[in-house]
Amino acid sequence: MSAETTRIEAFSDGVFAIAITLLILEIKIPAGSGPLSEQLIRQWPSYLSFLISFTFVGIMWINHHRLFTHIARSDDVLLILNLLLLLGVVVVPFPTAVLATRLGGPDQLPALILYNSTYVFIAFIFNLLWRYAASEKHQLLAEDVDPTSVQRISRQYAFGPVLYLACLGLSWLSASASLALGFALACFFALPPHVVASERSNGRN
Repeated sequence: MSAETTRIEAFSDGVFAIAITLLILEIKIPAGSGPLSEQLIRQWPSYLSFLISFTFVGIMWINHHRLFTHIARSDDVLLILNLLLLLGVVVVPFPTAVLATRLGGPDQLPALILYNSTYVFIAFIFNLLWRYAASEKHQLLAEDVDPTSVQRISRQYAFGPVLYLACLGLSWLSASASLALGFALACFFALPPHVVASERSNGRN
């Protein structure tokens, strides 16, 4: 991390930390009547929503860190794009809370649409931020960065908006399929780009 981007990453780390911490606040202590074990089990949508969103935000933080190991300089546009990305991150606890209260109920579809739309926005901004920084026109990457590594990141990120749009589309067909695909995507983006490239090469052989 260069001196020029130190404040960007430090501020971003703080926002990620707050957002991921706020997720747990939506899991409430049961206050109803009846056996505690049954009340805890009835809260399964909250646990599922928390787990998926915790994974998503954690992996977004990992990817943000990866980007800024390559980005050595900043300008006003990069700062604005980073703030837009953080806007998406701080919003995540809200659709997570909505999904937790509506999953399995009659209002499940609008909750899924809100939830998946948030990640479509984040995936789009992630791509925009990286492609802006990696553009030869703006020259924001470190001088010693490996061009192959830049290409790998660009190829991996290119899948994001399209596949998260697929998650959004699945909201109308199957909640479980939509959430399962979203979780699989999070795991995919957790993989280092060189691992994804290696698996793709092995698949061709």
